[in-house]
Amino acid sequence: QVQIVESGGGSVQAGGSLRLSCVVSGFTERDYGFGIVIGWFRQAPGKEREGISCISTYDKSTNYADSVKGRFTISSGNAKNTVYLQMNSLEPEDTAVYYCAATYGTQQVVELSELEFDYWGQGTQVTVSS
Repeated sequence: QVQIVESGGGSVQAGGSLRLSCVVSGFTERDYGFGIVIGWFRQAPGKEREGISCISTYDKSTNYADSVKGRFTISSGNAKNTVYLQMNSLEPEDTAVYYCAATYGTQQVVELSELEFDYWGQGTQVTVSS
């Protein structure tokens, strides 16, 4: 059973930084061999969920939405089931619930669409004040 747990959310002033963590459990070594992609999404009140970044645990390739490119960095930890999202130069528009998601069976990054991901965490709140 795949489980995803996010952490690291909180409140910060505009211009500040936060680092979100995502721990994924339940995948086997065989699954990692076929490829797993872990992504971050966010949903602001009254808005649709937006894909912002993903990383392939196979080759560490990454993908970013234009809205966060140059400000956010996705990376994987020493443990391949852990992924981080370093968020710098935060803006009030970045306020949202941030979700970590995963999909398996691909060795390359995928489109930042909810439809591409099979497993989801519960989310962590990020609030940026002006």
